Amino acid sequence: MAKELRLMKGNEAIAEAAIRAGADAYFGYPITPQSEVLEYLMGEKPYEKTGMVVLQAESEVAAINMVYGGASCGRKVMTSSSSPGISLKQEGISYMAGAELPGLILNVVRGGPGLGTIQPSQSDYNQAVKGGGHGDYKLVVLAPASVQEMYDFVEKGFELSFKYRTPTMILSDGVIGQMMEKVELSEYKPRWTHEEVVKMHPWATTGKTADRERNIITSLNLQSDVQEEHNLKLQAKYKKMEEDVMFEEVMCDDAEYLFVAFGSSARICQKAIQNAREKGIKVGLLRPITLSPFPSVIIRKYADKVKGMLSVEMNAGQMVHDIKLAVEGKTKVEYYGRMGGIIPIPSDIVKALETKLIGG
Repeated sequence: MAKELRLMKGNEAIAEAAIRAGADAYFGYPITPQSEVLEYLMGEKPYEKTGMVVLQAESEVAAINMVYGGASCGRKVMTSSSSPGISLKQEGISYMAGAELPGLILNVVRGGPGLGTIQPSQSDYNQAVKGGGHGDYKLVVLAPASVQEMYDFVEKGFELSFKYRTPTMILSDGVIGQMMEKVELSEYKPRWTHEEVVKMHPWATTGKTADRERNIITSLNLQSDVQEEHNLKLQAKYKKMEEDVMFEEVMCDDAEYLFVAFGSSARICQKAIQNAREKGIKVGLLRPITLSPFPSVIIRKYADKVKGMLSVEMNAGQMVHDIKLAVEGKTKVEYYGRMGGIIPIPSDIVKALETKLIGG
């Protein structure tokens, strides 16, 4: 059978992937630069194709709590927003983490703080990987660098979210969300039946059954000792998540220096590598695909091999701190980035490499 190919925006690819992955519901609210997700779903009318519910909630707060409700029933549910909207969802995300509920959240990041700009940024890194809401929790965080990965990470995101019973965030940006590329589409997957949900997710609120009482989903616990035990259980789960760390290595075999970058910054670094190697500088790229769990082990491995690492980010320098923790002082780590919606260019990245590491 011939592959089904389509030219799509990143935001459209996310929406199409949700339909084909057998998602049960999407709850969202429009905000630039991710509004096409909701618009595409409304236009496709997936309820007529698969039974998937699409609803524009009255607010971002309402949307994340609808996701909480759907997830409590053991269903594949998702939402999407951009930076200010994700900030409004943080309480609900923390509740989901505390209640150990799966769910998929897309953040198409724009420049902040505040309402900021509508141009692309990566300034929500800390919010995503450190747990932007209250409490000691973590999400699975996937960072796509192409429209194809926007599509692929929907199914992968649901898979990891249900595996670890914690929300998964796809941390994209306005570049990947708005750009158009060729996407290879998968076959439609049917939505889970009620019987499948009952069998696969015994924790879900699917009603009283012959072999158990009804389930109660909550993140509230007023007993300190019991809450501590719950937190210890969560921390053990987050440690186990490291088994699913994902990363990409580009021209690292002979590299004397490394760019470390995610998302659209990583794409720009590939051109910077070409420019640098034409000047005789042996540099490679280590791209974290899972920002949480972070690929600390592989970064630490390269710390013994390279003369230095340059963290390239569209923010004030956030991931660079995790890189420094990973290398444990074994090699020099520097940062280069742009803010406010300005995208770094390859020549400036090479110049930063030369001034901060090679000549530094």
